[in-house]
Amino acid sequence: MSKTIFLYGVHAVFAALKNPNRHHKMLYLTEKTRDSLAKELKGYKLPPIRVVEAKEIQRMIPATAVHQGIILESFSLEDLSLEEVVERADTNATLVILDQVTDPHNVGAILRSCAAFGVTALILPEHNSSDLGGIAGKSSSGALEIVPVVKVTNLAQSLAYLKKHDFWCYGLDEEGTTTLGRTSLTGRNAFVFGAEGQGIRRLVRESCDDLIRLPTSPEFSTLNVSNTVAVVLYEVMRGR
Repeated sequence: MSKTIFLYGVHAVFAALKNPNRHHKMLYLTEKTRDSLAKELKGYKLPPIRVVEAKEIQRMIPATAVHQGIILESFSLEDLSLEEVVERADTNATLVILDQVTDPHNVGAILRSCAAFGVTALILPEHNSSDLGGIAGKSSSGALEIVPVVKVTNLAQSLAYLKKHDFWCYGLDEEGTTTLGRTSLTGRNAFVFGAEGQGIRRLVRESCDDLIRLPTSPEFSTLNVSNTVAVVLYEVMRGR
């Protein structure tokens, strides 16, 4: 069921306005932003517009959010099912799976990498995952409108389903037996990334075909999860 969300920042709002699958309630603008974006806004089908003071916009979103004088009150996108994604996936499909990554800034950055490297879909658990609202939208710089998102009730069962449909499932783990560069990345692949600190949960780890790691320095082996995703996706694209 769709819920109301507030998307803010120029890139995130214009990407949402461009998305035919996104439905909107109201566009809030400061007078200054309305005047500066008047020409660009003419090219879009717009919801009702309300011109407000900057302090009114700030009350709608987190205190530290950079809104650039523009907020779009919209509805969340309808999620695809895992079955739909698998049915549409080609022979070189790439899936990114996040196991309890709850920071929306990280998820937004991951969405950006997914869009840049042509990921087929992002898969999240229904519980203990990031909200795909304003923070993730702003951090993704519009990629939230491009990358299909699937929410599943059980990641271990979802991995079993993917393996039945010719996906090789890799878990990214500092203790992985194989480095990324020595891994065959042809065909259909799904990459599982865990939350920082906790990593991938045991049942999810056991459901992966293989655990792989990045060849990082032994003096400092840990990367932010969004950086890890970007490195992996670059290597997949480079190899193809």
